[in-house]
Amino acid sequence: MDYEFSSLEELYKRVSPALHAKEVEMHRLGYFYIKDIDIWNYLTRKKWKNGKDLMLSDIVSDIMHADCREIDAHLKGKDSRKRRLQDFDDGSKNIEVR
Repeated sequence: MDYEFSSLEELYKRVSPALHAKEVEMHRLGYFYIKDIDIWNYLTRKKWKNGKDLMLSDIVSDIMHADCREIDAHLKGKDSRKRRLQDFDDGSKNIEVR
C-alpha cells in the first residue's frame, strides 16, 4: 500500500505515534527535555535532508533507531537558542515519500 503526503506536516502527523514512542524511550534514558519535535527536526535536517522516494516504513524505522546521543547533541548544538517548532520548511522540502 502506497501512501502519498501532500506536505511534511501531513507526514509529521502520520508518524507522530512513532515520534512519541521515541520521546518516551528518550525520557526513560534520562533525556527528559527532548520532545518529539526535536526528534523530527533532527531527522529532517540530518537523515532525510535530501531524501527521495522514502518509504513510510523506512521513516518509522529511522525514528525508532535514531541515536539518542546524536539527537541530544544536535538539539544542544543547533536548536538551543531557537523556539522548538516542527521543521516543515528548513531545506527538508526535498523529502519525497512514496
